[in-house]
Amino acid sequence: MNSRVAAILFRLSFAVLSLSAVAWQFFAGTVASGHSILNFFCYFTNLSNILISIVFIASAVRLIRRRADPSETLVSIRGGAVVYIVFVGIVFNTILAAGDIGAIFPWVNVVVHMIVPVAGLVDWIIWSPRRRLPFRVTLWWMVWPVVYSIFSLVRGAISGFYPYPFYNPAVSGGYGGVALWCVGLVVGFFVLAVAVWAIGNARHARAMTARA
Repeated sequence: MNSRVAAILFRLSFAVLSLSAVAWQFFAGTVASGHSILNFFCYFTNLSNILISIVFIASAVRLIRRRADPSETLVSIRGGAVVYIVFVGIVFNTILAAGDIGAIFPWVNVVVHMIVPVAGLVDWIIWSPRRRLPFRVTLWWMVWPVVYSIFSLVRGAISGFYPYPFYNPAVSGGYGGVALWCVGLVVGFFVLAVAVWAIGNARHARAMTARA
């Protein structure tokens, strides 16, 4: 099995696994239980799993069709998806795992918070981006989590629903505590974004040297 076929199988397999887990939680855990559908799509975990699955499928299709090297925009989107899903894994396993994670099915929890984040990083490392990315992409990657955080705080203040406890002032010691959490998360996210960017460029440079 050559690298191209392996990448196709890897990406399609984990896309199916991720989407199956999200779909199962949605239909069996949310719709069937009468829980809020809108709240379901307010979880960064669910959105990130859907995004990385789309990226996996799109990149696999490009390989199947033997399309030319992707543009900087497509590589940037792929990198962003990797940062988001890895961030999901890190935050869950270091901050949220010990607390109340709600009515999530155990196998779904393992898939969306552990297996898929690892798969996203492995894919980025093994099948390195075909294009070197400028440092500015790390700043673009920051836009979505910042917008998401603002949305979660505003909607939470209106509806009373907070997808994660660190957004909830009643749990985090008021809005001062929420602000500290948000600053810490943003800093951590930026460090991760820079690390993913550096890994991608380093792997790209190594691949180019090997081909020379």
